[in-house]
Amino acid sequence: MQAFTQHCGIAVPMLRPNIDTDAIIPSREMKLVSKKGLGEGLFAGWRYTLPGGREPNADFLLNHAAYQGCTIILAGSNFGCGSSREHAAWALAEYGIRAIIAPSFGSIFFNNCIANGLLPIVLAEETISAIAQWVEQAPRRNQIEIKLSDNTLSWADQRLEFALAADAREMLLSGLDRIDITLTRTAAIDQFEHADRQRRPWAYLPQHQPQTTEIA
Repeated sequence: MQAFTQHCGIAVPMLRPNIDTDAIIPSREMKLVSKKGLGEGLFAGWRYTLPGGREPNADFLLNHAAYQGCTIILAGSNFGCGSSREHAAWALAEYGIRAIIAPSFGSIFFNNCIANGLLPIVLAEETISAIAQWVEQAPRRNQIEIKLSDNTLSWADQRLEFALAADAREMLLSGLDRIDITLTRTAAIDQFEHADRQRRPWAYLPQHQPQTTEIA
C-alpha cells in the first residue's frame, strides 16, 4: 500500500453524520473482482443523477470545480458505519483520498483505512466545523497540511496535534500491512522460537522424519 508521511491537499466538507459504507460505495457498484475502477462508483448514489448512471449531480460537492482533485474529506461523526465491506476504503483510495477527518469512525472501516494507506484522523466536531468554514472560503487555496511524522495538522494559522495508535502509525509510515511488518521481524521470531524450544520442548511436535522402505 502507499505510505503516508505527509500530505497537503484540497479538503471537501461532508459534515453529515452516519455516512455509511453503502453510501460510500453502493452494492450495485461492487461488480468488479479487483480494486480497479471502484473510484468511479465512490458516493455513486449522491454523485450521479440516476442509480447506475454516470450523469453528474450538479448539487454534489465532488462535482464542483472548486473541489476537483480533493484528497481529504472533512466528515461528520460515525463516518464509515454500516457493513464491513472493505470496498469502501478501496473506492476512496482509488479516487485519490488520502485522509479523512471526523469526530468518530465505524471501527471496522477505521481499520480498513489503515490497511489501505488511508489516514483516519479524529478531531472534535467543533474543530472540524471551523476547518470546514475556512476551507469553504477558497477550497483550492485553503488547503490542509498533514504530517504523520509528527502527528500534526495545519490549517489557516493553526497547527493541531492528533493521536493515532503506534501500530497503525507504523503501518502508514512504512506503507506495510500487518503481515509485511511481521515479516520484517523474522530474525527476532526465529530467535524467540529457538529459545522457546529449549525451554518447552514438549510444546513442539517432533519434526517429521521421512519413512524409508527396506527392499529385500
